[in-house]
Amino acid sequence: MNRSRLHWALIAAAAAGVGIGAALGTRALTKLIDTALPDARGIANFNRPGTITLLSTRGRIIQKLGPATRDKLEPGSMPLLVQQAFIAAEDRRFFDHDGVDGWGIARAVVTNVRQGSVREGASTITQQLARTVFLSQDRTIIRKLKEAALALKLERQLSKQQILEQYLNFVYLGSGAYGVADAAWNYFSKSPDQLTLPEAALIAGLPPAPSVYSPLVNPELARQQRSIVLERMLQEGFITSASASAAKNSPLNLKPATPKYFNSAAPFFTGWVAQELPKIVTQEQLEVGGLKVRTSLNLDWQRKAQQVIREYAPSDTEGALVTIQPGTGLVRAMVGGKSFKDSQFNRATQALRSPGSTFKLFPYAAAIDRGIRPEDIFMDSPRCWRGYCPKNFGAKYFGPVSLADALKNSLNTVAVQLQDRVGFDAIIETANGFDIGTTRPLGKYYPMAIGAYEQTILEMAAAYAGVTNRGVFVQPTPFEEIRGPKDGLIWSRRLDGDRGRRALDSDVADAMNWMLQRVVTGGTGIAAKLENRAVAGKTGTSEGARDLWFIGSIPQLTTAVWFGYDNNKETKSNSGEAAWAWKQFMLQIEDEFPLQPFPAKPVLNRKFEPPGKPKPKTTDKKVPYRGYDYAPKPIYTAPRWEPDPSMAPVPFTTPESASTSAPQPRIAPTPAPISRPEPPREPQAEVNGRRNWLKPQIQRR
Repeated sequence: MNRSRLHWALIAAAAAGVGIGAALGTRALTKLIDTALPDARGIANFNRPGTITLLSTRGRIIQKLGPATRDKLEPGSMPLLVQQAFIAAEDRRFFDHDGVDGWGIARAVVTNVRQGSVREGASTITQQLARTVFLSQDRTIIRKLKEAALALKLERQLSKQQILEQYLNFVYLGSGAYGVADAAWNYFSKSPDQLTLPEAALIAGLPPAPSVYSPLVNPELARQQRSIVLERMLQEGFITSASASAAKNSPLNLKPATPKYFNSAAPFFTGWVAQELPKIVTQEQLEVGGLKVRTSLNLDWQRKAQQVIREYAPSDTEGALVTIQPGTGLVRAMVGGKSFKDSQFNRATQALRSPGSTFKLFPYAAAIDRGIRPEDIFMDSPRCWRGYCPKNFGAKYFGPVSLADALKNSLNTVAVQLQDRVGFDAIIETANGFDIGTTRPLGKYYPMAIGAYEQTILEMAAAYAGVTNRGVFVQPTPFEEIRGPKDGLIWSRRLDGDRGRRALDSDVADAMNWMLQRVVTGGTGIAAKLENRAVAGKTGTSEGARDLWFIGSIPQLTTAVWFGYDNNKETKSNSGEAAWAWKQFMLQIEDEFPLQPFPAKPVLNRKFEPPGKPKPKTTDKKVPYRGYDYAPKPIYTAPRWEPDPSMAPVPFTTPESASTSAPQPRIAPTPAPISRPEPPREPQAEVNGRRNWLKPQIQRR
């Protein structure tokens, strides 16, 4: 007996040892395999390869591009009827297996052998989810083994309900629908909780061959699949015989709809995003997809801006609007036309239009930068420069007039005089600092001073934003941040964005903003005046009123408005229309900004230097990074902005009264005559089939 007991004890010990060893070995092997497989807990962040999601600055979806799951249901919100339909159709033992169903495999083999064709699949819902998220669709043994291993891991890391809900959010269901929410909308214009029994059964019958069984492609095949699903639901006890019979005999009742987020909520803006995105991410990243792009767009502002352009464009003209945050360069709204459906041409970024008098920003800034002051007196009278004879609007001339008043009244002759005094190079250098004339060079022709060289609305808005930002120019951008497939940060405006560069000394920019405020308080831009805010802006009208502009700023925001015809015909209107539209837009959003004045008018003590000599010493060109959310700090806090007394119009004085007045404004110095070579003959508009940007679009006024 003792020997027998010992014998059996040894056998039991050996068996236990083998069992423990096998268990430990299995555990070690499972752990080893698990480490080589993706972590299933990150499945909620899955983005289908090739998908790019564009978000507004506040996280709202603007558009989804590529094979996108456009609408996901939150956990716990998937309707029970839909869950039952898919379980009956795809995996009847879903709640009984551990990811791989041996009984299901055997049943499928028997069924397919009897039918003589593949009539039933053996993949569980868990396996299908693993394949969709982590693997390819290749039909290979290696892929099937990986699929099984991943399915087992999914079952260990997630609950059955989580697996089912994720599957229903990602499964492809034909006709561009990824997930039940997409399918319910695409086929029936409904949300999943509104689906009826026959509708849910029809959608549940699509996964085996979505493109074939789609009711939009093959309605009869879709009806047959629906009947199969209803029969399985009856077998599983999910529905009664009567409801199954009624559902089988019901019509399809399709009501197709465009997939959600397929169309852009801001198509002009997202078109620009598509052009700019390849400059930041690689081609490989674009192809892999899974990108989430948080843009600078404020969707509420965008809708308001679009409505303003549609409502206030004079007659049947087209229009465009761009809004930029000066301190960061972030474009908060972009409208490229009245209707994207009627015309996809983006007039904000693609149209080259004469900026008219808005271009005067550069000759005036160049003049102040080189020693001329706002108080200096110029003679406004008819005059010609080598055959070029600009005229003021309405052929009105003011005689002796201060530089500030000349800008306020948009006098063309004074702008050309400034160009003559400081030289072409000074103006071109100033404009280049704001990226005007860097892509399409500015030629040294007299009409340049009053806007002969065409620019885009975006370029001019960005230049004015730089002046609003006290001379610091920041490249306009539509991006705040870009994240990859696993939510990893690829690009951030905070870390990788343009830091800005000093394009103009701060005192020069402050002087320009002071003068531009006078344009709005009592000059050509008075239609844009806001009752309780400081506004600095400039109107612009090209020859024949073909282009109507207003570019205006409050310290925190710069907005450009343009109206005109695509064929460049005369509008028979004026730039006051653009200024009024600007005001209508700002009235809707101004409450989002605290009251803030522009810096006070600076004291300028620069000595004038004529062309050919070094300009006066300027401030340090090195600009510290202002920060992601930089905005100029208020100079003081006031409940209501009031114009500075020094902004009052300068009274006109006759030469006799001027001699007795004190103090006297300084007369702008007249430089010594400079020997200038004869201007070159105007080049042809086309050279070897290309546009010659050195030829200005000459205005005759």
